[in-house]
Parts: sequence; C-alpha cells; structure tokens
Amino acid sequence: MPGSAGHHWQWQSRAACRELGSTRFFHPADERGEDREQRDEAAKQVCAGCPVRAACLEHALRTREPYGVWGGLTEEERRELLRKRGKRGAGTATQARRR
Repeated sequence: MPGSAGHHWQWQSRAACRELGSTRFFHPADERGEDREQRDEAAKQVCAGCPVRAACLEHALRTREPYGVWGGLTEEERRELLRKRGKRGAGTATQARRR
C-alpha cells in the first residue's frame, strides 16, 4: 500500500481562508450580478494575501474544481486559463511534430 497522501494537502493548513468558512468562496445557486461580483471580490481579497495561493490555484486547475474561488480565480476564470493553456500546449505539440 502506498503511504499517506497528506503531504499533498499540507498547503491547506496555511491557507488564509482556513477559518473563514465557505460562504465567501462559493456562491449560492440563485446569486447573480452585483451580489456575486461583490462576493467574488471579497474572496479574491483574501486570496491576494494568502501564502499558499499558487498551490491552491494549481490544485483547482489540476482537479478541475467546478465551483468557487480558488487561488484567487473564479470558476469562469479558471476555465479560461485552462483553455488558454490547452491552446498553448496544443500549438507546441503541433510544432514539435512538424520538426
């Protein structure tokens, strides 16, 4: 049996959001418009000063977290980032095959 995977999650113990609860980072189903934008901005302000922001964002991208603000990005922003990364990666792979 492989060892504990706890080391993959240690970054969470240092997260700025650790004691804040999830309501600031995950929107209710019926939240739209300005209310949602304000909640997202409040979450991003917490993320801006977080010592593990990069690890949090990489986790969200790697696991394709479908909801919430992770690493300072909303789900829409993460999808866009992944789309851009995919295009860059696809272009690089295509160029490599042409050589």
